Amino acid sequence: MLLIGSGSSRRNVEELADELLADLDRNPRLSAADIMKISGIGIAKASAIGAALELGRRRVSKRAPSISNPSDIYREIRHFSSREQESLVVVMLNGAHEVIGTFVATVGLLNKTIVHPREVYAAAIKERAAAIAIAHNHPSGNVLPSDDDKDVTVRIRKAGDILGIKLLDHLVFTDEKYYSFLEHGLM
Repeated sequence: MLLIGSGSSRRNVEELADELLADLDRNPRLSAADIMKISGIGIAKASAIGAALELGRRRVSKRAPSISNPSDIYREIRHFSSREQESLVVVMLNGAHEVIGTFVATVGLLNKTIVHPREVYAAAIKERAAAIAIAHNHPSGNVLPSDDDKDVTVRIRKAGDILGIKLLDHLVFTDEKYYSFLEHGLM
């Protein structure tokens, strides 16, 4: 919020920050031109925010974290736990299981989200991912998967098998803990 400043005459800084974060969830590679499309952010603020995002991307790209177990996945997605709605997060991995990107595929209601494999795999195909891990937060605090969670996992795994992009795990998580389908023999 520091980069955004005090907001505009029409919108406060929290509204602008929320919209920017939502846009970043959909497209982690926002440019200054994309940021300027947010009502209330002008060219100077968009340029400063775009520069800060690029610095962050360059810093992160030098240390491409690798995934070898469910706790590594949790480390990459835990910051999404504060979302008030269920959000399905996709972690894309290269052949060495290094993270090449993370994005929110869908956002649902308080306790449910509609998930379609095309939304999960769209960016993974574009980025030439070899594998993915998926995770979704449970705002209720209960990490036990529902029957719908299990069914969605099967559908996404089958779609990945057809595409040649392996689904490594599905986590249900909160800020304090997670449930791994892999660790519980459901993968």
